[in-house]
Amino acid sequence: MARLFGTDGVRGLANLDLTPELALSIAASAARVLAEHDRSHRPVAVVGRDPRASGEMLQAAVCAGLASAGADVMQVGVLPTPGVAYLVAELGADLGVMISASHNPMPDNGIKLFAAGGHKLADAIEDEIEAGLNSTAPRPTGAGVGRVYDIADAHDRYVAHLLKSIPNRLDGLRVVVDCANGAAWAAAPQAYREAGAEVIAIHALPDGENINDGCGSTHLDQLREAVLAEGADLGIAHDGDADRCLAVDSAGNVIDGDHIMAVLALAMKDAGELVEDTLVITVMSNLGLHLAMRDAGIALRTAAVGDRYVLEEIRNGGYSLGGEQSGHVLLPGYATTGDGLLTAMRLMARVTATGKSLAELAGVMTQLPQVLINVKVADKATVAASAQVSEAVAAVEAELGDTGRVLLRPSGTEQLVRVMVEAPTHQTAQSAAERLSKVVADVV
Repeated sequence: MARLFGTDGVRGLANLDLTPELALSIAASAARVLAEHDRSHRPVAVVGRDPRASGEMLQAAVCAGLASAGADVMQVGVLPTPGVAYLVAELGADLGVMISASHNPMPDNGIKLFAAGGHKLADAIEDEIEAGLNSTAPRPTGAGVGRVYDIADAHDRYVAHLLKSIPNRLDGLRVVVDCANGAAWAAAPQAYREAGAEVIAIHALPDGENINDGCGSTHLDQLREAVLAEGADLGIAHDGDADRCLAVDSAGNVIDGDHIMAVLALAMKDAGELVEDTLVITVMSNLGLHLAMRDAGIALRTAAVGDRYVLEEIRNGGYSLGGEQSGHVLLPGYATTGDGLLTAMRLMARVTATGKSLAELAGVMTQLPQVLINVKVADKATVAASAQVSEAVAAVEAELGDTGRVLLRPSGTEQLVRVMVEAPTHQTAQSAAERLSKVVADVV
């Protein structure tokens, strides 16, 4: 049977895959596992959600599950995922639950769990929770049943934390922020305004059904248009739960996670904050980032795709910055998880501190054309072991030399092999990717 927990919690079509019954069972099991690990006190959980309609239903189920297992619950309402993680630590809770499917369409939803301190759960703890889903353990009664409270100032606590996490104010900056009709709809405009920026907010009227609907970090066209129409210095785009951030410059050019990491790495190096002058990235980061960091004297550590793997590498080395091309940026000195609002504010702080435009700052990195082709295969393992595929990859790598690179990566959930090629021109990358894809597809 497939593992219930994926790389970022449990996710599925709300009320079909992710039912209230399953949400209740996950929450109750999580509370029991926590109680087993620490019998010194009654467990306390923080629960938040994004605005999608099914979140109301699932929040009720999660809170019921936690309370039924004897945990007290602090509801923080609609708040970004990193806000929930922060409040787990701030409020001294034992567990955090975020109900969100991030950038997924509205019909989906998910459950993300955080341990004490606001950190993502270890795989072993997730396995314990999954193993206890159908437990018949005795339930508490009377005063042993958990209580559910609302934390009225949760939003303001999170914004105050963000304001303390930037080195300088954002005065004089005119910014458009696309809130994706998601969890950041109130917090992002407020935080940026209180930091000194002039803010034009778009897609900041969630109705439960319009989250990620043609907007946010996966749909940048309207943000680009708004930046140009408003004469803004830059634009910021968040996803549904605001744990990621992408940007556009004043000319409407997209500034992706690689560019953002390049800007922040140089800023932190200048400030003496970049531990061992090292940046942690994934295998999908563009070769242009590698070249820019090499020229800047910044070392790179590479992790598998997924912010949890980046975080693992950061923790192992004690590093201070890492992230993904998708806009998940990790700043462990300020947050326990990817925080799109924190990332945006640190990026904007660099713009105001240097007096340079975002385009100038991002220009430190030249992005090489990248082509990605998903190839359906009968068996990923057979492809990985194929001498014919290895020879074809080696031939393309020899052609590209230091001017490009090749990456073949099996999908974690499907019988697919992702063929990625970077090269000096799009035509060269496309041609090489198509040749390799044909070799991969022909493996029997």
